Amino acid sequence: MSHMHIGGLTLIEGPPPTMDEFLEQIRRRLHLVPRYRHKLAHTALDSGRPVWVDDPSFNLDYHVRHTALPAPGTWEQLQELTARIFSQQLDRSKPLWEMWLIEGLEDNRFALITKTHHSLIDGIAGVDLATVLFDISPDPPPISNSGRPWIPHDEPGAAQLVAAGAIGAVRTGVALAERAFEAFAHPERAFSRAREAAEGIGEIVWAGLNPAPETPLNVPIGPHRRFVAVQAELDDFKAVKKALGGTVNDVVLAVVAGALRTFLISRGRRVEGVELRALVPVSVRTEDEHHHGGNRIVVMRGPLPVYISDPVNRLRFVSQAMAGLKESKQAIGAEVISGVQNFAPPTILAQASRLNFSTRLFNLIVTNVPGPQFPLYVLGREMLQAIPVAFLPQNHALAIAIMSYNGQLNFGLLGDFDALPDIDAIGENLAAELAKLVELAREQAAAPA
Repeated sequence: MSHMHIGGLTLIEGPPPTMDEFLEQIRRRLHLVPRYRHKLAHTALDSGRPVWVDDPSFNLDYHVRHTALPAPGTWEQLQELTARIFSQQLDRSKPLWEMWLIEGLEDNRFALITKTHHSLIDGIAGVDLATVLFDISPDPPPISNSGRPWIPHDEPGAAQLVAAGAIGAVRTGVALAERAFEAFAHPERAFSRAREAAEGIGEIVWAGLNPAPETPLNVPIGPHRRFVAVQAELDDFKAVKKALGGTVNDVVLAVVAGALRTFLISRGRRVEGVELRALVPVSVRTEDEHHHGGNRIVVMRGPLPVYISDPVNRLRFVSQAMAGLKESKQAIGAEVISGVQNFAPPTILAQASRLNFSTRLFNLIVTNVPGPQFPLYVLGREMLQAIPVAFLPQNHALAIAIMSYNGQLNFGLLGDFDALPDIDAIGENLAAELAKLVELAREQAAAPA
């Protein structure tokens, strides 16, 4: 079962606030993220596009939960609680998010667990939304809501829902008409863009004719989850990049490939000639869209060459392959398909999503989200760690999310409970592969020129 919610686990220093204090902190700032009071409304027989509407029965106490681990709560217990929370589906009749305040942790700490449906935000927007609830200093100026209580609009009727869906389609149609006018005014530019788009869609269709290899990671999944966090330092990835080449993201993919190679061998699987494929989400959100919610991502399929035993050669292969993907038309084609979805009724939207997001084309999600490189605070307490959580598509037993924060680069591994009882081993493999590359990078840096 694919729940399609994403989120994160944050560890915060100091004693936890009272529930009343925490609720008030959110209540004062909720007007900055109005989508958090919206729910999805569907027309009869799904004849029109679903639309976001005010939830007239919105209750903050429902969405913000309070629980505790048996003191002193350990890191392992916190990971198990995260897994249980992400095993529970969000109520589709309410705004699609939850936030949990977790007490009882050892070492005078507490935690927050956030869970939001993928349709509400993507990774880049999620980082922006986090800044609404977190501060950049322990003593920030107060945020005012102008003293006006939120009054929801009346829930629309069936005719209004159909009209709202039609208005959205008309707006997109106007945008398409503007593009058509631009094409008429600049035919050479339009022809070049159309050719690139056609080539990009062709590359995606061609990829669909070559499905990803079958692995123990690609099996039917249930509703229950396991979760493991791996803590790392961003400087280690930068040191590997500087000494051995590539980008930080290339190093991440090479580390993941090495960890999965060890995992497959431990499962008795042959790895000779096997190249796994990672679904790598890429944000197409522009700079002026960074404070808007919604889902603005496209995806590319990155290689994970588990057949390469040497860590340095594996990194070089990944670096060259990712550079080639960026030069290819795959991302352009994915964005074209994403744009088509904005104008499609639900049935066509589903077909377009399957073309761009077919589970046959990849073995697992690997998403790397850039976070703030300075400390954040909630009610004067410093956030010590931020670990993202992705989601499991159908027939995918593992998803790996990575987030940088204040000098860290932390991995969140979400797995199917039954298919991955050994998910802890994959986490250990990630740490071991990074350690190998860091040691090789030090040797390279120390070698005479």
